[in-house]
Amino acid sequence: MIMKKKYFYTILFFSSWSFGQEDLLKEIDTVQSKKSVEISPPAFKALQIVTGQSTKLVSKNEWYIVIAHRFGDVSTGFKDFFGLDAASTKLGAIYGVTDGISVSLSRETNMKTFELGAKYRLLQQSDHFPVDVVGYNVIAANTQFSKDTYPNLRFSDRLSYLSQVLISRRVSDQFSVQLTPSYVHKNLYEPTIEGKNQFLTGLGGRYKISKRVSVNAEYFVNYDNHSFYKNPLSLGMDVETGGHIFQLVFSNSRLNSDIGYLTNVVGNWGKGNIYFGFNLYRVF
Repeated sequence: MIMKKKYFYTILFFSSWSFGQEDLLKEIDTVQSKKSVEISPPAFKALQIVTGQSTKLVSKNEWYIVIAHRFGDVSTGFKDFFGLDAASTKLGAIYGVTDGISVSLSRETNMKTFELGAKYRLLQQSDHFPVDVVGYNVIAANTQFSKDTYPNLRFSDRLSYLSQVLISRRVSDQFSVQLTPSYVHKNLYEPTIEGKNQFLTGLGGRYKISKRVSVNAEYFVNYDNHSFYKNPLSLGMDVETGGHIFQLVFSNSRLNSDIGYLTNVVGNWGKGNIYFGFNLYRVF
């Protein structure tokens, strides 16, 4: 009778231990499955698709130096050496506060515009979510405005603002696409040719043709009821060369600043008003 009890308790102990192990393994598997979210690589290699911003962000504690250059109208021909005699330059710096937040400061020669920007990740593409969502905000100061032209000019009149939601998807290793709803507010504007508040929608994409080269395109529709300025249309090419990315640009906009590029376009692709240039990003 005593031996039977011993066998009974031994079997009970090993059965309980076995079931406990199975429950523990199931719990570990559940925890692992919850943590194994696969984050997709960035949809774009460069911080800009062409001139408009992409969902790419600067990594934490990284510094980027930005040099953007736009030459004159190529349709002027040999007289201005196909636009090379005229140029507009933007110099800037970008710092990664965290992996998901960066700040930037730049200055463009055209309109002598300073821009202070912030870019921040809201959502990230993964096997559980279909897109990257990034916010982008800019405040710009046009220091070219003169009191000789505007006698009652105040500092606030020089300011304009941009808010964008960048929504991108890496469709495949070769192809990425982005939708960019945008809003621009200008404190000083000419009502006969533009509105104080302007809404735009941008569509851009990137197609990788080799390990280090891709072709890019972007187009913005401005819903402002003006007749003077055009919608920006740009084509480009990304070339990765070691520590920096070099972008060749063909656009109907000569401006490099975010707000100027979106709302002050004068070139017409149909008439050959194209501005050639480049963007150069160097990381430190």
